[in-house]
Amino acid sequence: MSETTQAPVALPHPISDSVREAMAISLRGCEELLPQADWLRKLARSEATGEPLRIKLGLDPTAPDIHIGHTVVLNKLRQLQDLGHTVIFLIGDFTSMIGDPSGRNATRPPLTREQIEANAQTYYRQASLVLDPEKTEIRYNSEWSDPLGARGMIQLAAKYTLARMLERDDFTKRFKAGSPISVHELLYPLMQGYDSVALRSDLELGGTDQKFNLLVGRALQQEYGQEPQCVLTMPLLEGLDGVEKMSKSKGNYVGITEPANTMFAKLLSISDTMMWKYYTLLSFRPEAEIAALRREVEAGRNPKDAKVLLAREITTRFHSAAAADAAAADFQRRASGGVPDDIAALTLSGAPLAIGALLKQAGLAPSTSEALRLVEQGGVRIDGAVVSDKALKVAAGTFVVQVGKRKFARVTLSGNA
Repeated sequence: MSETTQAPVALPHPISDSVREAMAISLRGCEELLPQADWLRKLARSEATGEPLRIKLGLDPTAPDIHIGHTVVLNKLRQLQDLGHTVIFLIGDFTSMIGDPSGRNATRPPLTREQIEANAQTYYRQASLVLDPEKTEIRYNSEWSDPLGARGMIQLAAKYTLARMLERDDFTKRFKAGSPISVHELLYPLMQGYDSVALRSDLELGGTDQKFNLLVGRALQQEYGQEPQCVLTMPLLEGLDGVEKMSKSKGNYVGITEPANTMFAKLLSISDTMMWKYYTLLSFRPEAEIAALRREVEAGRNPKDAKVLLAREITTRFHSAAAADAAAADFQRRASGGVPDDIAALTLSGAPLAIGALLKQAGLAPSTSEALRLVEQGGVRIDGAVVSDKALKVAAGTFVVQVGKRKFARVTLSGNA
């Protein structure tokens, strides 16, 4: 779906400094803002009339927890909220039952009502760690989607063509490959677009994978005689591996409710290159300050210094400055070979116990074979001493076991089977 045929829009003249600043905030880190001229005009009109714009972000509660990848769009929403505009946090309890096919090469199974309600319970509470809850309008799209009924759904479907729907990249690929496309999947973009009609949205945010759906909202608003919303897409954040999109299922995520020590350590594990994308999409520091920091690193400053600043900022946001300081101190102890204060303590039996079995039972390795591989690589220590013998049988006693830089356990091993 193209926006290249948009009619020329008369721009406000002159443009005030505050409108220019709002435009710069809108554009910071974004992938696309369509059409920019329309958004500039909306901002100027809002300033002239004193009427805040209605800015919408819809999220389907497909999982109970939010990671920092989700906060890329939430951060942008908060920035626009701080400008005085009305932010609508839309929970897609109706659309979750359809299943968003965006970016997928197979049909996505819809969630049950019970799963959706369970996930939604914690969804907004976690989002409120980024948004100002007192200034956020919370809505559920079942409010207007359920009452549509069969007649309303048919009338809505009549406002969009199959040809335009098949312009969507993932549908096109699946159609050409002969992969199944269920009819209910075609309804998802329509229902998301209808949300914009129901809410009279001025701007909708989403990840780059949501661009098609957001543009459907523009088209449907025009069909219903409304001024079409503008569309702002944010890049998808790669996870800690620097390759795949951040995802809990891939294990490359940083959860926003994870302990401060875990969050801090995970953020320090990102690559020196990926760090700058994290700065762009997650940091609230001024762009000029980030640019200056990058120049310092390029001139020879240790990139770890910049990474620590980023980890402190994000850990402070979701915990506190004191928690971030403690996490930094804990990480330093680990890096220097010290033992953190809050390690797990557990009791095992069966001494003498093979090192592979001990690591597995202590939860420090997923399997015995992986445990032995870690020993072979020199990644296992007992009371600070490197374990090099894969055939080692550990005698009874209490000791600290360390795997890699961040996994510790205080083990009490007895001789009773």
